[in-house]
Amino acid sequence: MKAVVLRNPGDLVVTDVPTPQPGADEVLVRVTNSGICGTDLKIFTGGMPASYPVIMGHEISGDVSGTRVVVDPVLWCGTCAECKAGRTNLCDARGIIGREVNGGFAEYVTAPRSHVYPLPASIDSETAPLIQVLTTCLHAQRRAGVSADQSVAIVGLGVSGQLHAQLAKARGAALVIGITRSAWKRSLAERMGADVTTPGGDAGVHAVCSFTNGRGVDVVIESTGHIQSLAHAIAMVRPGGTIVLFGIFTAGEGALPFYQLYYKEPTIVAARAATSKDFPESIDLVASGRIKLSDLVTQVLPLSQLRDALSMLEGDADGRMKIILRH
Repeated sequence: MKAVVLRNPGDLVVTDVPTPQPGADEVLVRVTNSGICGTDLKIFTGGMPASYPVIMGHEISGDVSGTRVVVDPVLWCGTCAECKAGRTNLCDARGIIGREVNGGFAEYVTAPRSHVYPLPASIDSETAPLIQVLTTCLHAQRRAGVSADQSVAIVGLGVSGQLHAQLAKARGAALVIGITRSAWKRSLAERMGADVTTPGGDAGVHAVCSFTNGRGVDVVIESTGHIQSLAHAIAMVRPGGTIVLFGIFTAGEGALPFYQLYYKEPTIVAARAATSKDFPESIDLVASGRIKLSDLVTQVLPLSQLRDALSMLEGDADGRMKIILRH
């Protein structure tokens, strides 16, 4: 089969490899579409460890014996303490499809039978890889307890931030504020359901205070992974509110307003990947139309152009959200 193999950081090649053979309790998925995210870029550049050589790709939709499916890429053992407690996303014994084991940037991929979910006819295969991203947002908002009548600010309006805004409204939030320096992303967020948007930085902090009569929001979802944005999130949250660390922070140190953390006593919630219970609800949210994916797909390229797509991710150009590969 054709696959795009990452032999070492930066060393990507389109080549023929043997078609994988499913083991016990596994299925062979014919991949129809895959999404590219920042994790793939980190693996490509060597910023995130992986088992080289590896076929990347963890946002996968495809076909299993005539049934269209989406794939849960988080592998877990089922026997460790975390798995037994239902925290399968924290199992370190198995890893992730596309990082520790070969993933979806190929014609075929194997996955545990328990990790493939049928797609209803109302969800097309081209946008379906975004469901995996939505599950991570849902997992984070479950942990944060986002619920009806709350005020929620999302710092960073990339793909995940746009999904967070929609999801918060779907969960009943009364006020959803989208925050980014990009006017184009703010406009998109408003079309997708955010109540109001504002530029970031100090201006964003002042705007959030204005929108909430000086109180601050109930929940801030930090989706950029930048220390300065986290400092702004602390300034935006109300006393006793919740800050969600959704963006992946790679900085080893940075300045934060620690007195404000003491004074406001917020709950700090981190979120890693998703669990199996997040997939059925995410699929239902999309199938019912409460979450819209099509406007978030801005480029569709053939699998052979993966390197070009990764290069596009290195910038932050307006007009680009999710890049989907067609297999």
